[in-house]
Amino acid sequence: MIVVTGATGNVGRPLTQALAEAGEQVTAVSRHAVAMPEGVRHVAADLAEPTSLTPALDGAKALFLLLSGDLHAPEAGPADIIGLAAASGVRRVVLLSSQGVATRPLGPSRVAMRAVEDALRESGLNWVVLRPGGFASNALAWAESVRTRGTAAAPFGDVGVPVVDPADIAEVAAACLLDDRHTGGVYELTGPEVITPRQQTEAIAAALGSPVRFHELTRDEAKATMTKFVPAELADDTLDIIAAPNPAELRISPDVEQVLGLAPRPFSDWVARNIAAFR
Repeated sequence: MIVVTGATGNVGRPLTQALAEAGEQVTAVSRHAVAMPEGVRHVAADLAEPTSLTPALDGAKALFLLLSGDLHAPEAGPADIIGLAAASGVRRVVLLSSQGVATRPLGPSRVAMRAVEDALRESGLNWVVLRPGGFASNALAWAESVRTRGTAAAPFGDVGVPVVDPADIAEVAAACLLDDRHTGGVYELTGPEVITPRQQTEAIAAALGSPVRFHELTRDEAKATMTKFVPAELADDTLDIIAAPNPAELRISPDVEQVLGLAPRPFSDWVARNIAAFR
């Protein structure tokens, strides 16, 4: 059995589906009960309370560990989940980390994430670390304003990074959960092109067939919005990257293609699959 945390999210949902379609027994973990693919068991748990995960881990051979924003805070203890997994008999953990662990190692949220990576390496378990950059699905934050006002708002409108499609992350994660050849791998996951928020807005407008106006936020405005959902340290670390990405953050990684044998999906592909959210 394979346990997927964050199973209702942009990565966890397609990962759960992919594993179920591969014939695996899957336990999907989220805070609240939701509909799952046929044959998938659901367990409600809050990773902020690691022991709540115990029923999900019973009989599990592998764990996909996705840490929500609050678990990136310095006072959180996500490494306890790794210890619990080992004690429960889990043999493999695929951790969704962050590109910033390597590219911005001194950022407070990156220091915390590095500690989780280190705990996994020292656990004695088989492990794989995935380090994605920015997610294409972050554009869903614009869905309501695009639907109701025909606008999208973001900071640093003409600064781009190679955002990655969560479907690619999910497919890489599935491969790493199912194939021993990836044990000990650290994979940086990006899209195939550098794309700015303004260009993302244009891609959404093209798919809609109607104009969408781009509004550029100040850094303070963007941070005020982000801290409704994530700790201030994570918001600042993220804004530092998207304000002035360094060469490592602009690099198009070969790792998606190395694992899957297919080039990563462009942002326009993500938009085409998700355009209903913007209508």
